[in-house]
Amino acid sequence: VPIMLVLLSVLATVLVPTWGHMLEEPSVAPTNGSEIWAVLVAGSNGWMNYRHQADVCHAYQILHAHGIPDDHIIVMMMDDIANNTLNPTRGKIINRPGGPDVYHDVPKDYVGAAVTPQSFLQIITGNATGLDKVGSGKVLKSGPNDHVFINLVDHGAPGIFGFPFQRPTPGHHPTLNFLKARDFVDAIKTMNKTNMYKEMVIYLESCESGSMFKKILPKNMNVYALTAANSSQPSWACYYDKHTRTMLGDVFSIKWMEDTDRENMTTETFHHQFEKVRREVTTSNVCQWGEKNISLEFLSLFMGNKTTDLEDLWGPFPPHHDPCLKTAVVSSEVPFALMTASLVEAENSENEDDIAYWRREIAHLQRNRSWMNIVMMKIAYHMMQDNSSNDDNWNIIMNESMEIEKWDCYEANLQVINNECFDVSLNPYALRYMQTLVNLCEAGYTSDKFSDAALTYCTHPPVWGIV
Repeated sequence: VPIMLVLLSVLATVLVPTWGHMLEEPSVAPTNGSEIWAVLVAGSNGWMNYRHQADVCHAYQILHAHGIPDDHIIVMMMDDIANNTLNPTRGKIINRPGGPDVYHDVPKDYVGAAVTPQSFLQIITGNATGLDKVGSGKVLKSGPNDHVFINLVDHGAPGIFGFPFQRPTPGHHPTLNFLKARDFVDAIKTMNKTNMYKEMVIYLESCESGSMFKKILPKNMNVYALTAANSSQPSWACYYDKHTRTMLGDVFSIKWMEDTDRENMTTETFHHQFEKVRREVTTSNVCQWGEKNISLEFLSLFMGNKTTDLEDLWGPFPPHHDPCLKTAVVSSEVPFALMTASLVEAENSENEDDIAYWRREIAHLQRNRSWMNIVMMKIAYHMMQDNSSNDDNWNIIMNESMEIEKWDCYEANLQVINNECFDVSLNPYALRYMQTLVNLCEAGYTSDKFSDAALTYCTHPPVWGIV
């Protein structure tokens, strides 16, 4: 049975500078009694996913330094990185090589098992009753004059955004621990109906992140969203660090936050940032959704209006010298890239034991992936056997990126694959096949037929760690 792959302990240490202090005087006075509220979510766990919590911690430091009080910032993260045994600078998290510690003072509102899509939906709709004895219990208490900023960072797939895995209750199916696009948009509609904001901005980092809003986010919600990619593209990680042996950030998140660090937020608009980030993120198509008039607002209206001395300037860089883009890796290939980097390091140091270890780990990863590929292809082929145009459809089903129209069918397929074949949270490589589930539905294959095929070929015991 495949097991979770674990990186070797890191012996090297690095000096981590601290973040600058906030200045006292506000550059722009609050207007019309408006307040700023923020929800920050890192939806992953594990050392290989270091970057997601680093991104969210960096976002917190930006908001805090610009004057948003902690009681107006709600943070969700697993909190298994800063004090991880693999961390060479225990108690610290950085978002770029040699960068400042971004972990200090971050509120631990919802950590560990409290980081769930259900908790997130309760938080943003202000339902404190639904979070009794869960985390800090903090929820949005925003009103009709307020501005809300939401930042989500993790893995994703068509129509879903990931949250950390949860061990299933004995005798029960594994939990599909993903935020579904329709549930997210329904929560936004509830927020709008109950006057929980004047305007809201959402920044979402994940693969296929555009699918969380495309064709389902109404334009009359006073919501403006930026996504790391369109509805069919992956997002990318960057800043490989040889000391921590992991990726420290995600390209989209790094670009918008480093721009925010450099610029005066009281004079930079969201449109200006969007255009700049869209040019600098060459790995995917950064997209905007919803009410685009909000992009004419200044960043300070949603991220705070106090001036800061956060740190010395970092960038921008010309494309051929950009340290983020030069180390960029498509998110799904981060595990392989990290193992390969460790193998190269072992070869350079001529450490035969480490060389043998990393070669075994890479071979193990490739075998696991190949096995899942075979299972998923058998399921798809089984479903298409009765179709006279089987050969024509195969390429479409396995390789095209059809848009989600038949949501009920797709979500039913998600539940089946998670319950009967691969717990998606524990086997993130399975996210690559979510588009196949979409394509099967859009091509007319029913969820009942998919369930029959899955039960036919998913006869293996529970597995985990296929990354």
